[in-house]
Amino acid sequence: MGAGIVEVFARNGLDVLAVEVSQEAVEKGQAVLRRSTDRALARGKLTDQAQIDLHDRVRFTFDLNDLAECDLVIEAVPEQLDLKREVFARLDKIVKPEAILATNTSSLSVTEISVATEHPSRVVGMHFFNPAPVLEFVEIIRTVVTEESVVQDVVALAERLGKMPVVVGDKAGFIANALLFGYLNHAVDMYESRYATREDIDAAMKLGCGLPMGPLALMDLIGLDTAYEVLDTMYKQGRDRLHAPSPIIKQMVTGGLRGRKAGRGFYTYEAPGSSTVVPDHLTPVAGAHEGGLRPMKTVGVVGSGTMATGIIQVFAKAGYDVTYVARSSAKVEAVKAAIAKSLEKAVQRGKLTEQVRDETLGHLSGTTALEDLAKVDLVVEAVVEDLKVKQALFENLDEICRPDAILASTTSSLPVIECAVMTKRPQDVVGMHFFNPAQVMKLVEVVHTVSTADDVVATVQELCRKIGKHPVTCGDRSGFIVNALLFPYLNDAVKMLEAHYAGADEIDTAMKTGCGYPMGPFELLDAVGLDVSLAIQRELYLEFRERGFAPAPLLEHLVTARYLGRKVGRGFRTYA
Repeated sequence: MGAGIVEVFARNGLDVLAVEVSQEAVEKGQAVLRRSTDRALARGKLTDQAQIDLHDRVRFTFDLNDLAECDLVIEAVPEQLDLKREVFARLDKIVKPEAILATNTSSLSVTEISVATEHPSRVVGMHFFNPAPVLEFVEIIRTVVTEESVVQDVVALAERLGKMPVVVGDKAGFIANALLFGYLNHAVDMYESRYATREDIDAAMKLGCGLPMGPLALMDLIGLDTAYEVLDTMYKQGRDRLHAPSPIIKQMVTGGLRGRKAGRGFYTYEAPGSSTVVPDHLTPVAGAHEGGLRPMKTVGVVGSGTMATGIIQVFAKAGYDVTYVARSSAKVEAVKAAIAKSLEKAVQRGKLTEQVRDETLGHLSGTTALEDLAKVDLVVEAVVEDLKVKQALFENLDEICRPDAILASTTSSLPVIECAVMTKRPQDVVGMHFFNPAQVMKLVEVVHTVSTADDVVATVQELCRKIGKHPVTCGDRSGFIVNALLFPYLNDAVKMLEAHYAGADEIDTAMKTGCGYPMGPFELLDAVGLDVSLAIQRELYLEFRERGFAPAPLLEHLVTARYLGRKVGRGFRTYA
């Protein structure tokens, strides 16, 4: 991180004095800077002359006294409060009176660091994100005694560096880490309880939410020791149990499994510092399951909404004969028309041949009678998210379908077991949660209840692969993987806004530019619908009884006021 910050300043025409603890450390830092600029040169992001000029602007030393004439000193030493306080106490006696002292801490109290000096009013937080030369976001942290002129000068400097600065108060985790690490900790809890594999947890969040990395891979990149310190600091300040580090984190750190830098963390790497994951004893074995797979040639889908229509198209395009059931002849025709229109658009864009279009339409058979599902191998229920409606449907399907047919629910939040017990074949009932739009999204959560047979899970997993989807498998728990990790994070963002710590725009900027999220939490909440989000958050709270999962009052108030997001033109933002 220190080398990255040096590069940011030198790239922007500023002379930089880089300080390390020894000559050996200086040489290591020089090598890091050289590799980074060599990569930029190879990618055409830096010219030969610009690289030469950049390195000419940097002078290396291992003597803090050399900083005496600097206008700004940024500390980027390890995340240990005592060490940072010691560095600042020494700097305070070395630099000139008008110099600004900044800490790059990601979670520690800037106030506690500043009071180690005799001039805490000139101390500020300047939190860059890794890799500093690439990520544009910078959190500027003011303490209760930081001079306003200091904050303004640092903001102006960040803008000069091409960064997007956001000014916040001195609270553990600031914006990005306060939201990010609660989510990461929850993912670790999910892994520790063996609810899902590390691979499935990471794939679920990448494919289901469009995140650049899965949570466990990100923990390895950050470093489990660093993650532990951040979470511990946040917990000690806020006493939120959801920030209490999952016990396995400390165990892994103690055992030397600190992530990529150690070569082992949640995953095993080719070598310390390498990003290449290699198989280990936890790596899933392809095709490992008990018993044979059930034959799958014909599929039934119950429902005619957007999700049902997408699922019907996915199966038909993959070559399966699909019988779909809608409530009326008009809805039957509407589904076929919608699929025909979708396929035609794909043909016009060159993404589909006319032959595939015609073959897909040839696999469709619409009906208004559930009895027409009597001979299919699999029925996928995609009706309204109402437990009583789904239970009545499963009772009917149990009586109509073949004894060896698999019955699947696309529910995103209701307990699958509640549907399974309405049948005489709970072992054949499974969750098959597609993501919207089903034609585009690659993820399917395969949800097994306590009764689901192993061959049913294995059959549905293989079926997902055949229709071009990536299956992740988990138990029958509210939210499954994606919603259980996503919505508490969104709820935390609402609480942060409610506490007036930062605005919606600032929080969205932090998560998009600082963490690489495709959408900020408030953009996403407005897109999903605040009523839908509240309903999911309530389900999670009822399931887990975690105080931290209780819906934010602001979210409840907005829903009461019918500010439901984009669909009504107003949510956290107002839309034209």
